Amino acid sequence: MDVPGRLIDLRLPVDGVPAKAAALRKYVPGIARDAVREIERELPEYARPHDPRYADVLGQTVEWVIGHFIDLMIDPDAPSDEILDFHRQIGVGEAKEGRSLETWQAAMRIGAGIAVQRLTAESERQSQGFTPAATGLVAQAVFVYLDQIAGAVAEGHAEASARAAGQVEGGRRRLLELLIGADPQLRSIKEQAADAGWPLPQTVAAVALVERGPATGRPVPPPDVLVGLHLDEPCLVLPDPEGPGRRRLLTAGLRGWVAAIGPTVELTEVAKSLSWARQALDLTRRGVIAASDLVVAEEHMPVMVLMRDRELVERVAARRLAPLQEARPVHRRRLAETLLAALECGFNATEVAARLQVHPQTIRYRMRQLEGLFGTDLADPAHRLELHMVVYAWLLADARAEPGAGG
Repeated sequence: MDVPGRLIDLRLPVDGVPAKAAALRKYVPGIARDAVREIERELPEYARPHDPRYADVLGQTVEWVIGHFIDLMIDPDAPSDEILDFHRQIGVGEAKEGRSLETWQAAMRIGAGIAVQRLTAESERQSQGFTPAATGLVAQAVFVYLDQIAGAVAEGHAEASARAAGQVEGGRRRLLELLIGADPQLRSIKEQAADAGWPLPQTVAAVALVERGPATGRPVPPPDVLVGLHLDEPCLVLPDPEGPGRRRLLTAGLRGWVAAIGPTVELTEVAKSLSWARQALDLTRRGVIAASDLVVAEEHMPVMVLMRDRELVERVAARRLAPLQEARPVHRRRLAETLLAALECGFNATEVAARLQVHPQTIRYRMRQLEGLFGTDLADPAHRLELHMVVYAWLLADARAEPGAGG
């Protein structure tokens, strides 16, 4: 990056600036020591009596900053590349240590105040010193000069912060890919997590995602969530999913997305959680599972198990539910719903009526119809589980296949 040959134009409209500034040069070391003492007094972060090298560097830096300002007054074309590069590196160092620039900026303000005060005082003692008006212009130039120094520090800080953020994001992407891959080893997970600055949780859960529409914005999950939007099938990894408020925070950050969360698992089993999450998401997109803010795969286990081998279920349903085909289409779905409720309520007509919100006498009539269609199979415990599964699956599929069945 090209650095300008000087910081500011110090061609002040004052006669004899170079000579008067040269007369102030000898006071710079003393002014720097006063400035450092005041900085250490006001900002304890800079007072490190156990580290004399740090104090030396601070003193040399302050003296250099003040001295270079005097040099620019003496020679407005004096190059400033070196001091700019130095302070850019200060910004880099502050970013790497995870510190903001507030403390550094406060130190510079303190130092500038001491410098202006002392330079003004020494100038007034000289018989050929600056006039009050010229002194004001010089004081103003000090703060403009420090703004340029601060700009170099901020530039270095921003560049280093951006690099660090990119490295963290890249590390977290690699960690997510490791976690959802085949047979990840705990040792590798720990190493990659350390590189990514990701604290290892006890448990995790995978979240499968799909955009609701083309205008969907980027999700804003909690900061410790691993984000895999770069994948063909986007997903997240949520640490400690059973923690207080964790799912609520996740859901709040996923507005505009269809999301399904898999079961809570150990770190080496994220691929399993993601597989279940993606199954639940697929069924949600197909309308088999009702969409919600966050579909929880475990809450839809029966549907997921039944729909995993759909062809087999359909074949069994065609055989076991063949008697329903004898009913008129307009009544077929009502009978299937009654059969499912009866199986789940132990064929108690009163409970079935309450569940379906239908008069008990109507339910008794339907149950007699079912007995006529299915005969002794309804009373055989060996057939009830299979019958329960297939009628449940048939109702899910038939809701779309026969729109007139519920009439």
